[in-house]
Order: sequence, then structure tokens, then C-alpha cells
Amino acid sequence: MENPIALNRIAENNVFRRGDVFVLFGELFGRGYATGLLDEARRAGMEIVGITVGRRDENNSLRPLDAEELSAAEDRLGGRIINIPLMAGFDLDAPAGGPTPTDLLASMTLESWEQDKLDWDYIAQCREIATARFTNSLSQVMAVLDGMIAEGRNVFFAHTMAGGIPKAKVFLVVANRIYKGRGARHMSSQALLDSDMGKLILQNFDEVSAITFRHLIDFSAAIRERVEESGAQVRYTAYGYHGTAVLIDGNYRWQTYTNYTQGYAKMRLEGIAQDAWAAGIKATVYNCPEIRTNSSDVFTGIELPLIPLLLALKKENGGQWAEDQWQACQQLLADGFTMNDVIRKITEMQANEVMRPFYDFSAWPMANSQAQSDLTIGTSNEITQMHRDGKAMISDHLSALVVEATGQLIFGESSAPSGPVQWLNHDIVARRLNASHLKREPTAPSIAPGTTGSHLQVA
Repeated sequence: MENPIALNRIAENNVFRRGDVFVLFGELFGRGYATGLLDEARRAGMEIVGITVGRRDENNSLRPLDAEELSAAEDRLGGRIINIPLMAGFDLDAPAGGPTPTDLLASMTLESWEQDKLDWDYIAQCREIATARFTNSLSQVMAVLDGMIAEGRNVFFAHTMAGGIPKAKVFLVVANRIYKGRGARHMSSQALLDSDMGKLILQNFDEVSAITFRHLIDFSAAIRERVEESGAQVRYTAYGYHGTAVLIDGNYRWQTYTNYTQGYAKMRLEGIAQDAWAAGIKATVYNCPEIRTNSSDVFTGIELPLIPLLLALKKENGGQWAEDQWQACQQLLADGFTMNDVIRKITEMQANEVMRPFYDFSAWPMANSQAQSDLTIGTSNEITQMHRDGKAMISDHLSALVVEATGQLIFGESSAPSGPVQWLNHDIVARRLNASHLKREPTAPSIAPGTTGSHLQVA
């Protein structure tokens, strides 16, 4: 993508109804964007169907969920789970008796990892084995799913698979220094990408976060053809991240978390959606704003762009409800601190010369730098210390709002999606929240053409 394509309208669902089928392609764990989309599917009365990644036993063999695990997972989902393991990635696959890629990483040390080399022919074997395992299981899942979709029912496939970090001690130590380290503990993200360990991890990110979307689209082809022949419709969505436009000095401006190593896989995900769209398949990647999740918490500072959402709520005429969100966040701060203090710190960070190179959309994802890491991580730590309770954060409150809004925006837009890749920036998120909480009519207000674009800057 040469420029971010912003969603600039609030659409309402006029396709999906009671009895239609919502398929969550990724197991539901803890916090995350998917909960907002699931809420909308439930509200529409759709039947919820999920999958499982399965679990590994003591011999590293993949197994289905046991009865207790399945019951808990279905309660969490609010629907039925097809209990055939769909674990993505190849980090734990290997030829019989051979080491897995994770085993190979385990032999690396903090002193040797930058020079250690991997046998890429062997890694390719592991990858082929994993692909065969995944696609064989996916064929079985689709056969079961086909029997769950009645004639004339619309189908919504929501891809939520992401991640792929191998559980190797050396990587966890390196990642801690890249994403959390300041001063002498800082480590260059480029050093990781240049190493064989980094190249392996990027391949695994591709498999989990991106290529699974292509598998989903390809292996559901028979279902899609049957559904569309009956006059019903099929949609595919996926969650991307490619920076977000937030309020900076009064204007909505694209910015990003640095270094987002999974960004390469997210761009590949966008490409898969573009290919599907060109083939007449309604598949859209929605690049969502930063939130805190179980997985994103490793990236110290990724939560900072959330805070200007409070400014956007006011700018987009949130009235008393916007004021209430400011007050809710104020209550989370320790005595002696105000939300103005927090906003001032964010503003100072945004305006710092150190950040200027990182506002270049065309260079994404950029490697980190010592000065940028020190500033971002330092600002994050300072704002964390301003809270009354380290387990009750402003970013938690705002994350929940973003999850709510993105679920509504994606579900509404999916009735008649306008393209394969869309950015959900803070302006449309704020408008969606304000419209919901101020009890406005669902179809109002309309957004004048060009409103978003005139404010979106890519430096």
C-alpha cells in the first residue's frame, strides 16, 4: 500500500440476520479485537461457530480439546467449536525423530545467536510438514462446517490468527531487550532481522498471521460457491496493523509503534486480501488502532497512541459522554496527577525530533533506534507510574472502547465492503463511539466526502 486508505463512513449491517453463520477462524483467548466483532454477530442473532488450535501433549503431539477444555472454550465463545486442531506455524513441526525449529533455536546462546546459522533446507521440510498438517485438518474442518450451514444462510468468516513466536529462551531474552530495553539494555531490532533466528521467526509470523488467511479463503471455496449459488452472501475479514492516524497537533496523522516485527506478515496479509478481492471475493483486512492485548503487552509503548483517542472523542462532538471518559481515566491516576499531565507527555513525545523519521508511512516497518526506544519506553514507564494501580490502566479502559468500536465498524462495513484494505483511524472510531453512546440514529450522522482525508497526514 502506498497510502493508508481510511474508512470514512459509518455503515450499518443490512445483510446478516438471525440464523446466519459467523465463523471465528482462530481460538478466542482473553483480551482482543475479536470480542467486539463477536458481540455484533450475537446481536444480529447469528449462529457462532469456532475452531481450536488444539493443545500439545507431553510428547509434542497435537491433540483436540478434552471434554473440560472444549466446554470452557465453547462457553467463552458462546457457540459450537469444531474440535479438530488447527495449530498454525511450523515452529513445533519436524520430520519423525528430528529436531523442531524451536529445538534448533534452543541450542543458541546470548553470545552466539547473531552468528548462529540454520539449515534452511531442513527448515523448509519442517514448514512443508506443518502446511500439510494444517491443510489436512482444515479440509476436515470445512467438511464439518459445510454441514452446519443451511441453504440460503449468509456466512461471515472472521480470521483472527496472529503471532507465531517460538518458545525459545534466547529469543524471549532478546525480545525483552528490543521491546522493553533502554540505555545499556537497548538492542537493535535490525540485528534480530539480520540473524537466522530472526529470519526463521519472520517466516513463522507469515505462516500464522498471513498465509492462514489464504488457506481459509481457498479451502472454503466449495462452501462459498454453494452459499452464493443459493443467493446468499459470504464475507471474509482479517485484523491487520499498519499504524493508525491519531490526533497530533490538532490533525489526524499517521503514526506507528516501532519496531513492529510482525508488520511484514501484516503486509503480506493485506496482499492476500487484495488478491482475493481481484478474484471477486469480498475479503477485507481492517488495520485497527493500537490496543493492549495479552500478546501486545510485550511491546512497551504500543499503548501510548491510545491516549489521544480522548482528544478525538471531544473533537468528534462526543459531548458529555466524551467528558465522562476523561473523568473515568482521571479516576485511574494517582493523587497529584491529571489527564492534562498525561496528554502533555504524549504531546511532547509526538513532537520530539527523534520521532520525526518514524512518521514515514512508506518506510514501515522501520527498525528501532536507541533514541527512539529510550523516548518511547521512557514515556510509557513514566505514564504507568502516574497510575493509582498498575493493574488498572487508562490504556485498558480505552482498549475496551476501541474493541467495541472496531467490532461495530467492521460488522457494519462488511455488508458492502469498499475495498480489500481499510484503516480504522481514531476519527472514525470516535465517531462510531459517540454515535452509539449518544443514542443517535444508526444511520446518522453521515460523513461528508473528504472529511477524513483532509485531516489525514502522512509525513
